[in-house]
Amino acid sequence: MRQFSVELEELHEKVLQMGGYVESAIHRSVRALVDRDPELARQVLRDEARINQMEIEIDNLTTRLFALRQPMARDLRFLTAAMKINTDLERMGDLAVNIAQRALSLVAQTPVKPLIDIPRMAQLVESMLLRVLDAFVKGDAEEATGVLTADDEVDALRDSVYQELVAYMQKDPTTVPAAVDLIFVARNLERIADHATNIAEDVIYFVAGRDVRHPALDRR
Repeated sequence: MRQFSVELEELHEKVLQMGGYVESAIHRSVRALVDRDPELARQVLRDEARINQMEIEIDNLTTRLFALRQPMARDLRFLTAAMKINTDLERMGDLAVNIAQRALSLVAQTPVKPLIDIPRMAQLVESMLLRVLDAFVKGDAEEATGVLTADDEVDALRDSVYQELVAYMQKDPTTVPAAVDLIFVARNLERIADHATNIAEDVIYFVAGRDVRHPALDRR
Protein backbone atom coordinates (compact mmCIF):
# COMPACT_ATOMS: atom_id res chain seq x y z
CA MET A 1 0.00 0.00 0.00
CA ARG A 2 2.88 2.35 0.81
CA GLN A 3 4.39 1.77 -2.64
CA PHE A 4 1.03 2.45 -4.29
CA SER A 5 0.83 5.82 -2.51
CA VAL A 6 4.28 6.71 -3.84
CA GLU A 7 3.24 5.75 -7.36
CA LEU A 8 0.06 7.79 -7.14
CA GLU A 9 2.07 10.80 -6.02
CA GLU A 10 4.45 10.28 -8.94
CA LEU A 11 1.48 10.30 -11.32
CA HIS A 12 0.10 13.41 -9.64
CA GLU A 13 3.42 15.21 -10.15
CA LYS A 14 3.71 14.14 -13.77
CA VAL A 15 0.23 15.48 -14.57
CA LEU A 16 1.12 18.82 -12.96
CA GLN A 17 4.44 18.94 -14.82
CA MET A 18 2.69 18.35 -18.11
CA GLY A 19 0.16 21.04 -17.21
CA GLY A 20 3.03 23.47 -16.67
CA TYR A 21 4.49 22.66 -20.08
CA VAL A 22 1.12 23.19 -21.73
CA GLU A 23 0.48 26.48 -19.92
CA SER A 24 3.90 27.74 -21.11
CA ALA A 25 3.12 26.69 -24.68
CA ILE A 26 -0.18 28.55 -24.66
CA HIS A 27 1.40 31.67 -23.18
CA ARG A 28 4.32 31.67 -25.63
CA SER A 29 2.13 31.08 -28.66
CA VAL A 30 -0.03 34.11 -27.89
CA ARG A 31 2.97 36.27 -26.98
CA ALA A 32 4.51 35.30 -30.33
CA LEU A 33 1.33 36.56 -31.97
CA VAL A 34 1.05 39.80 -30.00
CA ASP A 35 4.77 40.64 -30.15
CA ARG A 36 5.17 39.37 -33.73
CA ASP A 37 8.06 37.22 -32.50
CA PRO A 38 8.80 34.26 -34.82
CA GLU A 39 11.45 32.77 -32.54
CA LEU A 40 8.94 32.49 -29.69
CA ALA A 41 6.54 30.72 -32.05
CA ARG A 42 9.27 28.32 -33.15
CA GLN A 43 10.04 27.57 -29.50
CA VAL A 44 6.45 26.36 -29.09
CA LEU A 45 6.90 24.06 -32.08
CA ARG A 46 10.13 22.65 -30.64
CA ASP A 47 8.55 22.06 -27.22
CA GLU A 48 5.71 19.96 -28.67
CA ALA A 49 7.86 16.82 -28.51
CA ARG A 50 8.32 17.23 -24.77
CA ILE A 51 4.57 17.43 -24.21
CA ASN A 52 3.99 14.38 -26.39
CA GLN A 53 6.63 12.44 -24.45
CA MET A 54 4.95 13.37 -21.17
CA GLU A 55 1.64 12.11 -22.52
CA ILE A 56 3.18 8.72 -23.25
CA GLU A 57 4.84 8.52 -19.82
CA ILE A 58 1.58 9.34 -18.02
CA ASP A 59 -0.36 6.86 -20.13
CA ASN A 60 2.16 4.12 -19.40
CA LEU A 61 2.21 4.82 -15.66
CA THR A 62 -1.58 4.98 -15.41
CA THR A 63 -2.03 1.76 -17.36
CA ARG A 64 0.52 -0.02 -15.17
CA LEU A 65 -1.23 1.13 -11.98
CA PHE A 66 -4.59 -0.05 -13.29
CA ALA A 67 -3.14 -3.44 -14.15
CA LEU A 68 -1.02 -4.08 -11.07
CA ARG A 69 -2.81 -2.29 -8.22
CA GLN A 70 -6.50 -2.90 -8.99
CA PRO A 71 -7.51 0.45 -7.45
CA MET A 72 -10.84 1.01 -5.72
CA ALA A 73 -13.08 3.98 -4.83
CA ARG A 74 -11.22 7.34 -4.78
CA ASP A 75 -7.98 5.86 -6.14
CA LEU A 76 -9.89 4.40 -9.07
CA ARG A 77 -11.53 7.77 -9.77
CA PHE A 78 -8.14 9.48 -9.54
CA LEU A 79 -6.56 7.18 -12.11
CA THR A 80 -9.53 7.51 -14.43
CA ALA A 81 -9.43 11.31 -14.13
CA ALA A 82 -5.64 11.43 -14.61
CA MET A 83 -5.88 9.45 -17.84
CA LYS A 84 -8.57 11.77 -19.23
CA ILE A 85 -6.79 14.93 -18.05
CA ASN A 86 -3.63 13.71 -19.77
CA THR A 87 -5.47 13.50 -23.08
CA ASP A 88 -6.97 16.97 -22.70
CA LEU A 89 -3.59 18.49 -21.85
CA GLU A 90 -1.97 16.93 -24.90
CA ARG A 91 -4.71 18.34 -27.12
CA MET A 92 -4.23 21.77 -25.53
CA GLY A 93 -0.57 21.51 -26.49
CA ASP A 94 -1.57 20.74 -30.08
CA LEU A 95 -3.81 23.81 -30.13
CA ALA A 96 -0.98 25.98 -28.82
CA VAL A 97 1.12 24.69 -31.74
CA ASN A 98 -1.69 25.68 -34.11
CA ILE A 99 -1.67 29.21 -32.65
CA ALA A 100 2.12 29.40 -33.01
CA GLN A 101 1.84 28.38 -36.65
CA ARG A 102 -0.74 31.11 -37.25
CA ALA A 103 1.55 33.58 -35.48
CA LEU A 104 4.34 32.70 -37.92
CA SER A 105 1.95 33.31 -40.80
CA LEU A 106 0.78 36.64 -39.39
CA VAL A 107 4.32 37.95 -38.87
CA ALA A 108 4.65 38.16 -42.66
CA GLN A 109 1.34 40.03 -43.09
CA THR A 110 0.17 43.56 -42.43
CA PRO A 111 -1.76 43.66 -39.12
CA VAL A 112 -5.54 43.82 -39.56
CA LYS A 113 -6.23 45.65 -36.30
CA PRO A 114 -4.84 46.13 -32.80
CA LEU A 115 -5.10 42.89 -30.86
CA ILE A 116 -7.35 43.36 -27.84
CA ASP A 117 -9.93 40.59 -27.55
CA ILE A 118 -7.54 37.76 -28.47
CA PRO A 119 -5.03 38.60 -25.69
CA ARG A 120 -7.99 38.90 -23.32
CA MET A 121 -9.21 35.48 -24.42
CA ALA A 122 -5.73 34.09 -23.83
CA GLN A 123 -5.62 35.54 -20.31
CA LEU A 124 -8.93 33.90 -19.49
CA VAL A 125 -7.88 30.58 -20.97
CA GLU A 126 -4.57 30.56 -19.08
CA SER A 127 -6.42 31.48 -15.89
CA MET A 128 -8.85 28.59 -16.44
CA LEU A 129 -5.97 26.14 -16.86
CA LEU A 130 -4.09 27.42 -13.79
CA ARG A 131 -7.25 27.33 -11.69
CA VAL A 132 -8.18 23.82 -12.74
CA LEU A 133 -4.66 22.53 -12.07
CA ASP A 134 -4.82 24.18 -8.65
CA ALA A 135 -8.18 22.48 -8.06
CA PHE A 136 -6.57 19.18 -9.05
CA VAL A 137 -3.71 19.73 -6.58
CA LYS A 138 -5.99 20.69 -3.70
CA GLY A 139 -8.81 18.28 -4.52
CA ASP A 140 -11.14 21.29 -4.63
CA ALA A 141 -14.40 20.57 -6.44
CA GLU A 142 -15.72 24.08 -5.77
CA GLU A 143 -12.76 25.70 -7.52
CA ALA A 144 -13.21 23.33 -10.44
CA THR A 145 -16.88 24.30 -10.66
CA GLY A 146 -15.85 27.95 -10.97
CA VAL A 147 -13.81 27.06 -14.05
CA LEU A 148 -16.95 25.73 -15.75
CA THR A 149 -18.64 29.13 -15.57
CA ALA A 150 -15.59 30.96 -16.99
CA ASP A 151 -16.05 29.17 -20.32
CA ASP A 152 -19.05 31.36 -21.17
CA GLU A 153 -16.91 34.52 -21.14
CA VAL A 154 -14.41 32.92 -23.52
CA ASP A 155 -17.24 31.97 -25.88
CA ALA A 156 -18.55 35.54 -25.81
CA LEU A 157 -15.14 36.96 -26.70
CA ARG A 158 -14.78 34.45 -29.53
CA ASP A 159 -18.10 35.63 -30.98
CA SER A 160 -16.96 39.25 -30.70
CA VAL A 161 -13.70 38.46 -32.52
CA TYR A 162 -15.56 36.64 -35.29
CA GLN A 163 -18.02 39.49 -35.85
CA GLU A 164 -15.36 42.19 -35.90
CA LEU A 165 -13.06 40.30 -38.28
CA VAL A 166 -15.88 39.45 -40.67
CA ALA A 167 -16.70 43.16 -40.80
CA TYR A 168 -13.06 43.96 -41.64
CA MET A 169 -13.03 41.37 -44.44
CA GLN A 170 -16.27 42.71 -45.92
CA LYS A 171 -14.93 46.25 -45.86
CA ASP A 172 -11.45 45.44 -47.21
CA PRO A 173 -10.86 42.10 -49.00
CA THR A 174 -7.09 42.52 -48.71
CA THR A 175 -7.42 41.77 -45.00
CA VAL A 176 -8.91 38.31 -45.62
CA PRO A 177 -5.74 36.17 -45.18
CA ALA A 178 -4.71 37.81 -41.90
CA ALA A 179 -8.28 37.96 -40.61
CA VAL A 180 -8.78 34.26 -41.31
CA ASP A 181 -5.60 33.47 -39.36
CA LEU A 182 -6.91 35.49 -36.40
CA ILE A 183 -10.28 33.73 -36.58
CA PHE A 184 -8.47 30.40 -36.31
CA VAL A 185 -6.46 31.71 -33.35
CA ALA A 186 -9.69 32.65 -31.57
CA ARG A 187 -11.16 29.26 -32.41
CA ASN A 188 -8.11 27.47 -31.01
CA LEU A 189 -8.27 29.48 -27.79
CA GLU A 190 -11.96 28.64 -27.44
CA ARG A 191 -11.16 24.95 -27.89
CA ILE A 192 -8.42 25.17 -25.23
CA ALA A 193 -11.05 26.58 -22.88
CA ASP A 194 -13.29 23.61 -23.73
CA HIS A 195 -10.49 21.23 -22.72
CA ALA A 196 -9.98 23.15 -19.46
CA THR A 197 -13.70 22.64 -18.85
CA ASN A 198 -13.29 18.91 -19.49
CA ILE A 199 -10.50 18.81 -16.90
CA ALA A 200 -12.69 20.68 -14.39
CA GLU A 201 -15.39 18.06 -14.87
CA ASP A 202 -12.82 15.30 -14.30
CA VAL A 203 -11.59 16.98 -11.10
CA ILE A 204 -15.16 17.18 -9.78
CA TYR A 205 -15.61 13.49 -10.58
CA PHE A 206 -12.34 12.55 -8.88
CA VAL A 207 -13.01 14.63 -5.75
CA ALA A 208 -16.77 14.33 -5.28
CA GLY A 209 -17.69 11.29 -7.35
CA ARG A 210 -20.18 13.38 -9.37
CA ASP A 211 -20.44 13.28 -13.15
CA VAL A 212 -21.39 16.82 -14.26
CA ARG A 213 -20.78 16.44 -17.99
CA HIS A 214 -24.47 16.42 -18.99
CA PRO A 215 -26.56 18.33 -16.43
CA ALA A 216 -29.74 17.92 -18.51
CA LEU A 217 -29.65 14.17 -17.89
CA ASP A 218 -29.89 14.75 -14.15
CA ARG A 219 -33.16 16.62 -14.58
CA ARG A 220 -34.95 13.76 -16.32
